Order: sequence, then structure tokens, then C-alpha cells
Amino acid sequence: MTHLKRTFAFCLSLVFLVTSHALAISIPEEQKLGKQFMEMIEDQRLILHDPVTKHLIDTIGNHILEALPPQPFQFEFNLINDDSFNAFASPAANIFIHRGLITSLDTVDELAGVMAHETAHAASRHVSQSIDRSKMVAVGSLAGMLAGVLLGSAAGGDAGSALSIGSMAAGQSSMLSFTRENETEADQKAVLFMNKTGYDPKGLLTGLIKIREADFQGVESVPDYFKTHPGIGSRIAHLAGILADYKAPADKPSPPETFDYQLVKYRLIGLYADPDKYLGKLEQSLAKDPDNPAINYGLGLLYGRGTQVKRGIDHLNRALSREIFNPVILLELGRLHVRNQDYENALTVLEGITGDKVVGDTAIYFRSVAQIETGNLAAAKESLVQVLARNKGKGFSRANYHLANIMSQERNAPMSHYYLGIYYAETKDFKNAFRHLGRAVETLEDPKVKEDARERLEKLKKASRNRS
Repeated sequence: MTHLKRTFAFCLSLVFLVTSHALAISIPEEQKLGKQFMEMIEDQRLILHDPVTKHLIDTIGNHILEALPPQPFQFEFNLINDDSFNAFASPAANIFIHRGLITSLDTVDELAGVMAHETAHAASRHVSQSIDRSKMVAVGSLAGMLAGVLLGSAAGGDAGSALSIGSMAAGQSSMLSFTRENETEADQKAVLFMNKTGYDPKGLLTGLIKIREADFQGVESVPDYFKTHPGIGSRIAHLAGILADYKAPADKPSPPETFDYQLVKYRLIGLYADPDKYLGKLEQSLAKDPDNPAINYGLGLLYGRGTQVKRGIDHLNRALSREIFNPVILLELGRLHVRNQDYENALTVLEGITGDKVVGDTAIYFRSVAQIETGNLAAAKESLVQVLARNKGKGFSRANYHLANIMSQERNAPMSHYYLGIYYAETKDFKNAFRHLGRAVETLEDPKVKEDARERLEKLKKASRNRS
């Protein structure tokens, strides 16, 4: 979390510095800033490329957008790999949802409420207004941040971290916070948006109540950004008044079909949360409700991350007995069979979901891993290349590693260097990335692949110069 705060503060410092002499920020300027901000976030590997959760937030977000008039920005909904109870809108309608928010809420209506609120901030251009209000504060914050970074690198430790975060304290609250008027407007618009969707606007109210209760209970993952939201108590009272006599309109549409919220919630816990924090909690929950498919699913995933893979498989099978043919459960069952080196069962389970529109490519990836282990290199190579092409590499960096392994077994050293170079670049191992991409440029014969390797190498060199 400290790394995330530092990165986010630094990104915002740069964003606000660009606009420090502007009287206002135009739509093209905000689009440019939004692009730069996204590049920084992606460069820090903060985006979690989970196909199931991405489908959930995209489905909710796009359904909310149907209630809005035409917008100057292309909205994008992103999942941040962080356990904090948080969501925020950045320049140019990039909406960020922390996985900790999803795991702390209980219904799709509550998540839709928070997302509608952030969408309202973006549609009302509150981010742009906040930039304009904050520009003078941000310059001083940036100076403190840079000093902290320099001191930290000189000290070889966290000496700069405290300074940089401390120097951001005054500026960051100004940058991130909206006015009471902004918050009231976003709440009211969120209710209007949700009223036109299949979601219950009361979800926003119960979501806010959960945030306040978590703060009162001293939950560490509730960030200061939420704790200092202007007038959260008065916002709850205001929303309660608005929704006291709420009745859904007769023509209210049904919510769009997506994955079961509880299944997604426990997926995020099982795959990405701290096992020490959640294992005991899920075991206690399961004792009270032993047939619950979502809890069995999450617990199976937690066991699968440790040494109890077979126990994890047992729990996934229990979940599957209640959710027969559910592709989200089948995907992870196949993956754990791979991890358990039971490749034949893995191939059997995964084959049936390779055509699924959401988890299909992930199933193909794990099927390819099983095919490598069973000697079917040609099929694995073809599938991995296709998966990388369809997803532009996002979420499948490990596929490059497996392709390098295949190329090595086929005695194609230039292509092995090429794929290893990409893999190490994407995993931030720059020393090995330079070495392998350099060898690829020297030895590749295919002019198109050679040029791609050269471009990647030049991009690495440029990034290295910027870091120094």
C-alpha cells in the first residue's frame, strides 16, 4: 500500500505540474493528461488483468453509461491490485476500482452505486475542477516529492519515503478531495443514473454505510481519501432522505447478465489477497454454510496457492457440484490440475471452456501449459501466439516465457531470446531484458520480428534514461 500511495502521489504531482500555469483545463488537455496518467499506472504494474472481474466492472460501468448523455471522453474502467477500500476517477474519465472495494462490499448494487458516483464525478468534470483548484499546491508537493525520491535513492532505503509522503500530505488531500458540492452532485446524479439502470440506487447508500462502519471499526484498508471525503455522514443522511420513499419505476430494466457477485468477490480473495488474513475467516464462514459455492471456491483458491493443492481441488469440486458447468470454477479447477501436474485432467476440464467469451483465452493459456508438459509443443505454440495477439500481451506476460521455452526446445535460439526479452521487460527485469533483446536483434533473420525487437530495445533504453 505504501508503494501504491507513493506512485499515485507522484503521478498526480506530474499531472498537476503540467497544468500549473493554466487558468482552466480544456478537454484535449485533460485527454492528454489522462493518457499520461494511464501510462504511468500501467508502467507501475498496478492494473490487475483478471478477466472475470474485468467483465464484471465493464458490464456494470457500461450499463451505467447508457443512462448518460453523449460524453467528451471514452470511459474506461480499471481494476487496481490493492486491498484498500477505494475507488477514484482520474483525468479523462478513467475510473479505478480497487479489488479491496469489491471484496468489502456484498452486492452488485453496492458496487454499481460506488461506480455510478465516480462516473458522475467524471461526467461532471469534477476532476478537471479539482486540478484547477489544486495547481498551486501541487507545485510545492512535486518539489517535496522529488526531494524525497532523491534522498531515498541516496540513502539506499526508505529515507525518502517518509519525506515524500509527508510533503504530499497537504497537497494530496487538496488534489484528491472534492468539495461538498461536488460530492452532493455526484451522489444525486448517481441515484438518477442507477434509476435508469437495472441496479438499485439504495446500493450507493448501503455502500457508504459500509465505508463509514469500516472506518469506525479502525479497518486499516480504508484510506484517508475516503475518511476525509467531505461530509460522509451528511451524505448518508441526504441519500437516506432521497431514497426513503424510493420505488423502482415500472419500466426499470433488468440488470445485464454477468457473473455472480459473490463468486467474483471470493475469487479476488482467493487469488490475490493475503492468505494469512483470509484463510481462517473463510474456514469459519464455510463451517456455518458448508455448501456455499462462492466460499468453497474462494477457499479452494487460497489452498491452491500454498502446498494444499489437492485440498483446493476438493473445494473447487464442491463449488462445481452447486454451480455445474460454471466456467469461472472450471477455469481454476483446470489450473489447479496443472499445478498438481495432473495434465490429462487439466486438458479435459479446460477444453470445454476454451470458447468462453470471458475466460476462454485464459483457459487456452493453461491448456497450452499442459500441452507443453505432455509434449504437444506445436499446438501449445500456436495457441500461445494467438492468445498474445488477441490480448496485445496484457495479462499474459508468462506466455512469452513459455514460448521462449518452446523455441529453446526447437533449437531456435534467436526467437527464444526474443520472447525472453519481452517477458523480462514486462516483469521489470531490465538487465535480462536488455541482454535477451540485444541478442535477438543480433541473431534474428525475420525482418519484421527483428524490427519489433529493435523497437522494444530502444523503448527500454529510453525508459532507462528517463529513470536515471
